[in-house]
Amino acid sequence: MPRTAVENNNRMSLRIGAEQKALLLRAVALERIDLTAFVLRHALAAAEAVIRDADHLKLSGRDSLRVLHLIENPPAPNAKLLAAARALPKRK
Repeated sequence: MPRTAVENNNRMSLRIGAEQKALLLRAVALERIDLTAFVLRHALAAAEAVIRDADHLKLSGRDSLRVLHLIENPPAPNAKLLAAARALPKRK
C-alpha cells in the first residue's frame, strides 16, 4: 500500500541488512559521530561526485585538439545555418 505524502519531508527510510548496519555502527563509533551525520556526510559526498562527473565533459587528447582546431578554424556556415540566422528576431 503506498504511503501518503507528508508535509514535512525531512526524513528518509533505509532498509539494510544486519551486517551492513553493524558495519555502519562500527564506523560511526570510530568517527565518534551519530549515524545520521555519518550517512549524510558520505551520501552527500558520493552524490556530489556523481553530479560533478556527469556535469563535466571528458575528452581524449585527440578530441581536445579537434575542438581547439574547430574553434580556431570554424567551418563556413552552411545554408541551414544561414537561414536560421536570418530567421532570428532583429536586434533593436
